[in-house]
Amino acid sequence: METIAFIMANLPVIGQRMLEHVSLVAVSVGVAILTGVPTGIAITQSKRAADLVLYIASIIITIPSIALFGLLIPLLSIIGHGIGYLPAVIALILYAQLPIIRNTYTAIMNVDPALREAARGMGMTTLERLRRVELPLALPVILNGVRSAVVLNIAIAAIATYIGAGGLGTFISRGISQTDIRQLLTGAIAVSLLAILADYGLLFAQRLLTSPGLKLK
Repeated sequence: METIAFIMANLPVIGQRMLEHVSLVAVSVGVAILTGVPTGIAITQSKRAADLVLYIASIIITIPSIALFGLLIPLLSIIGHGIGYLPAVIALILYAQLPIIRNTYTAIMNVDPALREAARGMGMTTLERLRRVELPLALPVILNGVRSAVVLNIAIAAIATYIGAGGLGTFISRGISQTDIRQLLTGAIAVSLLAILADYGLLFAQRLLTSPGLKLK
């Protein structure tokens, strides 16, 4: 009951922290899509490049978030942004790369070769085949990678509060430092609900964007 009373009394602050959290995740995943999808497409041309890129992305995602934030602080301090929004967004972009690149690569590689040959036989160029055949078929798998990246970043963004990035993690850090179970539960519940809502929202978008023919398979 105390936690519910705390939530009701602090709804404006929770809303503000929620917006900060959503901003961190939206910007980082947006940039990760703009970089990860083209990278995933590009490495389909070389098995060696694919192995190297996926290996590096796999290493990055295993780095503890606190450690990565710590590594970015001295690097970005050179330009006066050692703590706060920028290092948090950069770290989240790096964490989002693996699921997006891997799913894009896997989806493109799994397109039926017969469909590529048919498109080639129709006189399509490589870019036309990619835009009109391969990407529409790969879209559901790519969106699955985006969903994974979003849920992952929502969780990791909670830790970004320790470098002054704000977000819902503020309640968790204060709850721990002040031994206040109300704030701790508020932060944990809010992060969990945000992750669930984002996951189901993206699942709905994925179903809308998937072509009817693929839904029947």
